[in-house]
Amino acid sequence: MINDNLKNPPSEEECFRLIKEYEMLPNIIDHSVQVKNVTEAIYHGLIDKSKINIELLRASALLHDITKTKAILENELRHDLTGGELLRRLGYEEIAVIVENHVVFSDFNYDGPLLEKEIIYYADKRVMHDKIVNIDTRVSDLVDRYGRTEKIREMILHNKKFILKLESKIQSHMNIPIEEALKGI
Repeated sequence: MINDNLKNPPSEEECFRLIKEYEMLPNIIDHSVQVKNVTEAIYHGLIDKSKINIELLRASALLHDITKTKAILENELRHDLTGGELLRRLGYEEIAVIVENHVVFSDFNYDGPLLEKEIIYYADKRVMHDKIVNIDTRVSDLVDRYGRTEKIREMILHNKKFILKLESKIQSHMNIPIEEALKGI
C-alpha cells in the first residue's frame, strides 16, 4: 500500500548502485531485472493502478535478492530475511517487508486489497533464472535446487497451492489474462 510518510523507494539508478555495492552475481541481477519486468507487466494490466506504487514495485523487484550472493557464498538459507534487515538499515522499510515476504509469505488475505508484496512474490515465482516460466516448471526447479530435505520439499510443494491462489487473486484485479500481459516481455 502507498504510504507517503515513509522514505521514497530508491530510483532504478540507486537500485543498481546498491546491486553493485552488495556485489550481486550477474545471474541474480538478470533474474531480478526479469522479476521487475513481470511486475511491470502485471501492473500495466491492473484494472485499478491507483492503489499500487509502481516505483515501490520496481525497487522491490530489483532488490528482492540483494543479499542472495552473500547467502550463497556463506551457505545461508534465508536471504529474504537478511535482505530485509539490510534494506531496513538503509531506511527502506516498505521494501524490507516485501523482501522478507518473497520466500515465505505472511498475512495473505484473498479478499483484501492487492498488495505490492503479493505481486513481487508472484513475479519471483514466475521467473526461473532470467526466463518467464509457468508455476509447475518453477516449483520443480525450486524443489531441485532447494529441496535438501523432505520437509523443505513438502513445504515447496505445499506452497504451490498458495501460489495458484495468489495468481487467482492477482488475475481478479487485472483487465487482461496474466499470460497475455507476460507475452510482451
